[in-house]
Amino acid sequence: QAAGVVCADISARSDRTLLLNLFSPISSVFVHNPHLEEMKDDTLYHFGFGTRTHNLPAMFGDVKFVCVGGSPWRMKSFIEYIAAELRLEDPKSEYPNICAGTDRYAMYKVGPVLSVSHGMGIPSIAIMLHELIKLLHHACCTDVTIFRIGTSGGIGLEPGTVVVTKQSLDATFLPKFEQVILGKTVVRNTDLDPSLAEELLRCSKELDQFETVAGNTMCTLDFYEGQARLDGAFCSYSLKDKQDYLNKASEAGVCNIEMESSVFAAMCKLSGLRAAVVCVTLLDRLNGDQLNVAPEILHGYQQRPQILVGHYIQKQLKFCP
Repeated sequence: QAAGVVCADISARSDRTLLLNLFSPISSVFVHNPHLEEMKDDTLYHFGFGTRTHNLPAMFGDVKFVCVGGSPWRMKSFIEYIAAELRLEDPKSEYPNICAGTDRYAMYKVGPVLSVSHGMGIPSIAIMLHELIKLLHHACCTDVTIFRIGTSGGIGLEPGTVVVTKQSLDATFLPKFEQVILGKTVVRNTDLDPSLAEELLRCSKELDQFETVAGNTMCTLDFYEGQARLDGAFCSYSLKDKQDYLNKASEAGVCNIEMESSVFAAMCKLSGLRAAVVCVTLLDRLNGDQLNVAPEILHGYQQRPQILVGHYIQKQLKFCP
């Protein structure tokens, strides 16, 4: 199906919903690949799905919110949390991994909410996003909002602060994602939806449970040297070098550091997905590199992004027909 065309298979949708989609402005999920039109079957290898073997519109056509994060355990925890918050299913229910046929990623669904793990780092999340975007496209999903929730290292923030990303910057503090394609460097924009970020900040004020700020996020290719840590297997710089670098990052508006936001922002923008990155800071990197936090406190920190995103979804669904 070409992007923007109403799917022929509408068996999973109500007549009322179809009429609303036909006569209301809708936002489709776009793919920019003419070769897909020529394929009789598109296999989403790392999810274990295929357009010939699975009825993707019936399985996923009602998805309006997608939440992705690194850990399979965390994404299952999120779907259990959101199911309870939205009263969509018994909170004591078991939620099977829809991608159980593969061990690369985990996927869970309840109502219009999809929760997917992406692993660690740019290569892992990029592979997942290619197949997720194609899945949403093949399923004829419209008006989808996507979130990356996760953890990060803060710069000048109290541990436990939630950062809603304005722009994803690279390790030289520039708002871009670079990828080598056919031997040539392709540069893509890393802007995220500013109105969605503002809505999330308003949600945080309504919750009034934890500090939430908007700021730039630095996305690196590595957890250790790429983030100026002193505790890796290799380190060729001094403590002063590290502090100088992190202070420059702070001057560039960087509030936190992680390893996925740049490609997430770039790919979501290309596909027309409204996107946000919501990460909690586990420590202030200006004060050290290693986590020395009690497990129960760490667990509480990790729940904060899902609480914020869950509140946003809950508010949006109150206005859904």
